[in-house]
Parts: sequence; structure tokens; C-alpha cells
Amino acid sequence: MLGRRAHLQPGLDHQGAPAVSDQNRVIAFYDERMLAHEPDIEAPFLPGRMDTRIRSLLSGLGVPWKYPEHPARLTAIRHFLELEPVPGVTFEAGVAATREQLARVHTLSYLDSIFQLRGKSAWLDVDTTAVSPGSVEAAEVAAGTAIAAVEAVIEGRAESSFALVRPPGHHAEPVRARGFCLFNNVAVAAAHAQAILGCERVMIVDWDAHHGNGTQDIFWADPDVLLFDIHRGAPFYPGTGSLEEVGVGLGDGTNVNVPLPADAGDAAYLKAFREILVPAAKCFRPDLILVSAGFDPHSHDLALNVSYDGFAAMTGILQALAREQCGGRLVFVLEGGYNLISLSRGVSAVLRVLAGEAPPEPGQRGIAEVEAAAAFHRGAFLG
Repeated sequence: MLGRRAHLQPGLDHQGAPAVSDQNRVIAFYDERMLAHEPDIEAPFLPGRMDTRIRSLLSGLGVPWKYPEHPARLTAIRHFLELEPVPGVTFEAGVAATREQLARVHTLSYLDSIFQLRGKSAWLDVDTTAVSPGSVEAAEVAAGTAIAAVEAVIEGRAESSFALVRPPGHHAEPVRARGFCLFNNVAVAAAHAQAILGCERVMIVDWDAHHGNGTQDIFWADPDVLLFDIHRGAPFYPGTGSLEEVGVGLGDGTNVNVPLPADAGDAAYLKAFREILVPAAKCFRPDLILVSAGFDPHSHDLALNVSYDGFAAMTGILQALAREQCGGRLVFVLEGGYNLISLSRGVSAVLRVLAGEAPPEPGQRGIAEVEAAAAFHRGAFLG
């Protein structure tokens, strides 16, 4: 293992640590081709029977409905990072995944069914997962960009990277699109790291508010992929991710779920990271850490109550863990997050820690000001 690591990491010194000049260098991957995924509810969708059923369900909402996973999710992030740049972060374009790369985690029959929808509008699942004429290429670019982000850290061009991609991926199963996800981007990247880049053990951390059912399904029996998934518990969508779902066969124990109640926030997330994730990672000894980073745990998305400081603190824990276990190789892949303000600021909070800012301790903002105010007013009450 040590010999393989040394061979695979140009840009790393003999101890596996990034050279000083590369420390905290971050590459964010962004590609406008992913904006072409834009299902329009006003357009006719295939197949007709499912279209009728879904439109009937949507009409019962009593309010106009638009596809929640829309291009503005990416453009809002990019615009915010242009307004408030993060020193040390550079941008690169993505690439499209090949059929071979996708086929490491999806069946060929499933891929064929998706490719047949190129240039069409169609429903893929009754949960309203859909494609528009540009969606298949966008999904190929999303998966390929996750791979590019992994290659950047393995090649030593950056210590960490962030693939800003859509459509998201962690709900996509080997044979089924679900939860706005067509291809499982993080799983495609993990499988590529194992098959081509020599990473024998890969750890995936999923902090999206929704359980990553697709990622769990893909690596359910794989002893060389450790999945840690913290999420809002059932019956919250997709309803999977109980404590008892630990994997099977040789993969028994490499699937770690932490379901939480709706009002859980920073304290619960950080406790789970420190008391469950960190010990599990040290036992597993990953060669690479991937993060399915959804920002819907923020209170603006009404699912959980993680703050920007909470996202930053979790990033700090993962960065320290990656530096200790795998030469700092840490790759973030965007998942959910539908409030554009919290999505953009959450991504920025992560990038700032990756680029070298010390993560704040959640819940401490304003404490220094209160202490100063107490000192100022104390004389009026003590005489």
C-alpha cells in the first residue's frame, strides 16, 4: 500500500503530505453545460401515463409548481464567489464522464435507458425526477466533473477540491433515477479512484439532509468503501438510512448511518463527527475522503438546523482527518440545497476552511461582544 501511494501522488513529499506551496490550494470545478438540465413543467413529458399521474398529483398541491433542482443553484454559487472571492480557490471546467466510467456503478441497461432520452423531456420517477433535452449531457458532465475533482487531488495539483455539479447524484441507484439524481456522481468518482487511481480504500461522508440511498445501495457489500451518512431520519425522504442498515457480507459494518430528528443542528452533527466518524475513519484508514455535500441541513431549507459555522466546523474536522489519514486528499461533491442564499453561503464557508481559514466554533458568534458589553455596563450595577 505505501509503495502504491508514493507512486500515485506527484506533488506530495515522501511522507505523503502536500508540499508547503500547495497547502490549502483548492480547485473548484464548474461547467456551464450543467445549466442545460432544466425540466419545464409546461412542456409535454414522456411517458404519457406517468405524465398524467404526476400532473394529477401536482395539481392537488393547490399552488404553482416548478422543478426544485434548477440551474440557478449553480449560478448563484458562482456569482456569490465572484462577489466574495475566497483567496486560494481557483476555478476549472469540468469534463463529461464516459459510458465506461458510469458503468462501474450503473447497469448498462439503465445507462441505455437514460441515453435514449437525450434531447427529450421525460419523467423518470413519480417523485418528480425528470429530464429535459439537455439533461443527459449535464448529468454526464456532473459525473465526469466529480472524477476531475478527484484526479486533481490525486495528481497533487491541489490538496482539496470541490465539484460544483448538478444534477445531484446520491439518490441515483444502479438501475434507477431518484430524488432529482440521474447518475451517482460521488459513487462514479469513488469507483474511478479505486479502478484507475490506485485508491484501495475510499471513505464517503454524506451530510446532505436526505439519506444517500443510492450511494448506500451501490456500495452495500463493498468492504473497501466506508459510507458515513448523517441525515434527517425516516419518514423524511427517501425513508432509508436506519441505524440497522450496516451493509452485508464483507461490507458488514462499512455502512454507518446516523439518522437525526428534524430539529437537530450543529451540536448533534459535530458530536456525530467527533464520536462516530473520526474513530471509524481511523480504523478504516482511507486513501481518499469524498464528501457528498448537501446544504439543505441549513435552517433555510426547513429540514434541519445546521449553521454556516457548523458546515465550516465539519469541514475542519474532515480536513484534519484527511491530513492525518491520506495526505490531505479531500474532495467535495455538491448534492442538495435549494435555498439559494444558504446554498451559496454554505459552499463559501466550506471553501474558506479548505483554503486555510480557521473554522469557528459554532454558537460562539457574539460572545466576545456580550463580554465587552458586560464589562462596560458592570460599573452601573456594582456601584
